[in-house]
Amino acid sequence: MFQKPTVADLREAAARLGMRPSEAYLDAVAEIITPLANAYAMLDAAPDELPPVKYSHREFYRPPAAENPYGAWYVKTAIKGKAGGKLAGRRVALKDNICLAGVPMMIGAQLLDGYVPEVDATVVERILDAGGEIAGKAVCEYFCVSGGSHTSSTGPVHNPRKRGYSAGGSSSGSAALVAAGEVDMAMGGDQAGSIRIPASHCGIVGLKPTFGLVPYTGIGLLEITIDTCGPMTSTVADNALLLEVIAGPDGFDTRQRGVPAGRYSAALADGVEGLRIAVVKEGFGHPNSESDVDAHVREAAQRFAKLGALIEEVSVPTHALGFPVWAAIRGDAACVMLLEMNGAGIGHEGLYVTSLIERAMGWREHADEFADTLKIASIFSRHTLDRYGGRFYAKAQNLRRRVRAGYDAVLASHDLLLLPTVPMKATPIPGKDATPQEITRRSWEPTRNTCPFNVTGHPAISLPCGMEDGRPIGLMLVGRHYAEETIYRAAAAFERSGDWTRF
Repeated sequence: MFQKPTVADLREAAARLGMRPSEAYLDAVAEIITPLANAYAMLDAAPDELPPVKYSHREFYRPPAAENPYGAWYVKTAIKGKAGGKLAGRRVALKDNICLAGVPMMIGAQLLDGYVPEVDATVVERILDAGGEIAGKAVCEYFCVSGGSHTSSTGPVHNPRKRGYSAGGSSSGSAALVAAGEVDMAMGGDQAGSIRIPASHCGIVGLKPTFGLVPYTGIGLLEITIDTCGPMTSTVADNALLLEVIAGPDGFDTRQRGVPAGRYSAALADGVEGLRIAVVKEGFGHPNSESDVDAHVREAAQRFAKLGALIEEVSVPTHALGFPVWAAIRGDAACVMLLEMNGAGIGHEGLYVTSLIERAMGWREHADEFADTLKIASIFSRHTLDRYGGRFYAKAQNLRRRVRAGYDAVLASHDLLLLPTVPMKATPIPGKDATPQEITRRSWEPTRNTCPFNVTGHPAISLPCGMEDGRPIGLMLVGRHYAEETIYRAAAAFERSGDWTRF
């Protein structure tokens, strides 16, 4: 409940702003702000404006270890939507940063454990409207800040292809459940590769759609200019089908630009004859690249050539700028978005889940419990904001146009870009005694090729293209904005060309 601040409250607030007003001045402030305080009190008393929940049956349970062998489930449900529809008979898992009314959500963080949202995310309602069944919430990484699968408060998520190895993150549980065959489909979120990295490590199909194509309404935020959610599935056809269901404007998320969902499934049979695919030179040969990963992806490019595509290696020098631009945008936002604004952000119109804000405020009493990934990112973010005042965030936002233009220049004469999704195969899950250095390295090292496309907003898919030592290898196809049909066209042709586990 809102309470008008006392003179002591105002003195403390002024001190935090570097001000030292006199007592007489603070008395004047207390008088002047009375109309503002009354307005806040009226706002507090007014009922919130939240969309209704259409499907009310919301039973859930936390599965025991025997029923959760990979540590991938947070809770299980069996919420059914309409009879019939595109997703009839399909069971779908939700990344646990997606609001599902009446069902707990913890976003991988113990401090949120037990929080229950009162709204459904738009993607949830659309899945249920299409006849899908919500099978439960999949574990995600601590506040979604990890490309590995070892930071959630519930414990590590194991790779179903090779136990003891990373499933990738932050949509770790979603990828593991699809790869294990426990669900038909899953929803993931992607701010630095968090759909594509686990898809690559687990050997499934994961698409980061064009920024703004899928509404982010009712999903936990990380940074409002890169937040994206999308489908994770075992096949390209299922991926296209799920995107058809969830894409398009919802009237809440003002980051969307009025682009309707496409007929993505209709493109699957077209083949790649005549498509021009650019192999991005700078996507290979990173300091942490594994030679077998680079080799399998180059072999995949030649497979496309045999299918009729025109393959050309190109140089995109600005690819290397993608990571530092992403790092500054995401880095400076860590304190503002996740901490100071309690995961809600500011400056965008849309649906704000105020109950989640209230619960997230408790982070101040739990900051020492943060996963090392979030703790270290927050410390650095606090420093850069205090020392540089957000200048690097601002410059990075300016430079993202340069990074985008670098890819667009190639895409003006090519239909797709091709490069490794992740430079390396899945790595061992750090042990309980792992150092902060190992924990963070395993979290951040997979992002080098994926995060630039969060900066630019291009759609990008990860497809399995081979396996070594029981660990999958993923290739990434990137298209023009809103050209998901072209991506699916090529992805389906590649999938039909053979058994990827034998490539």
